[in-house]
Amino acid sequence: MASLNPHLAFPNGTCREALTFYHSCLGGELNLMRVGDTAMAGHLPAEAQDQIMHGSLTAGPLVLMACDALDTRRPFAPGNTIAMCLNCDSEAELNALFAKLGEGGTVVDPLADMFWGGKFGTLIDRFGTEWMFNLWNCPGE
Repeated sequence: MASLNPHLAFPNGTCREALTFYHSCLGGELNLMRVGDTAMAGHLPAEAQDQIMHGSLTAGPLVLMACDALDTRRPFAPGNTIAMCLNCDSEAELNALFAKLGEGGTVVDPLADMFWGGKFGTLIDRFGTEWMFNLWNCPGE
């Protein structure tokens, strides 16, 4: 069964500061991946290279994920900074959940292979909630 994690987006390159603060409050393990250390480095401007592409704070069963708001298709605005991220266990589950939750909604990013070796896609459901779908280890890869 898929696990559900909140995913926060932060404006103006403040993700590192926010997750470091949350880490000081909640403890656990903090992981930060810079844009410049990913395959996206060549696709984003120089000022984005030190921003956070993916951050995670794991403290027991809590997994908080975050990034800097880099998507210019949906600029940062209060209220659109939280998405629900479903980490799926199989490609079949990923496809089924994407189809079901996307019914009557809008696909933002179709499911596709990603540079981290998984599959990923996003949509906004018919109620306005943003969903992220992730499969870390695709079978057969």
